[in-house]
Amino acid sequence: MLKVMLIEDDQMMVSLLTTLLHMEGFKVKVPSNHQLNDLISSIHKELPEIAFVDVNLRTSNGLDLVRQIRQKPGMDGIRILMTSGLNLKQECIQAGADGFILKPFMPDELIQLIHTTLQN
Repeated sequence: MLKVMLIEDDQMMVSLLTTLLHMEGFKVKVPSNHQLNDLISSIHKELPEIAFVDVNLRTSNGLDLVRQIRQKPGMDGIRILMTSGLNLKQECIQAGADGFILKPFMPDELIQLIHTTLQN
């Protein structure tokens, strides 16, 4: 079972994504703390196949998080998908993300992006 870590601070979005990903057969982890160092620790401990990261978190910046993940030894196999209500695809890819999806998105768009990212 593939593990996805949701790094999103909108609880409604977390609930919807958790349900969707469970229905698709993924194991979902949601960190309780969104401070940058705590997120890095959670990701390092869980080593998910995919981290789904919102660009705009209340307590940290998703782009900074991705840059730090990409610099940490042992985390280079984690696929990172980013999301935002603004079209920040270029910035996300430059920071080290493997993919980007613009909010709002349809559930099947996200599932397709996950599968495409896992195949690359």
